[in-house]
Amino acid sequence: MAKKRVAAIVKIQIPAGKATPAPPVGTALGPHGVPIMEFVKQYNAATESQIGTIIPVEITVFEDRTFTFILKTPPAPVLLLQKAKLPKGSKNPGKEIIGTVTEADIEEVAKIKMPDLNAYDLDAAKQQIRGSARSMGLKISG
Repeated sequence: MAKKRVAAIVKIQIPAGKATPAPPVGTALGPHGVPIMEFVKQYNAATESQIGTIIPVEITVFEDRTFTFILKTPPAPVLLLQKAKLPKGSKNPGKEIIGTVTEADIEEVAKIKMPDLNAYDLDAAKQQIRGSARSMGLKISG
């Protein structure tokens, strides 16, 4: 069997278990001729255990209009906001502190994000997560 040729790779962020054919899914996949409802059903089934979290997905579209997709880990800011129990980050990150996360929260987020980060070890991953927290106006305690 010959390898399928890749027509496009589409990256979008969708709430877990709540994908619909409406934008952003429809507008991202429509031009490539992908059966949108089929993708929506498969994505919702794959993410139903994580409802309420934003999950990035990388969709590989082949020339025969079939597709495969890979689920990524949630974005670090989303995980940090969940830990801090806040709706959104600071409007003035360098000047205004809107919440606090603990060092244990940083480590937990780093462990979750480790497969998607370009870090060699957990300490490097924690440094990246600390930077994200600071740029959102979060104070790190402990």
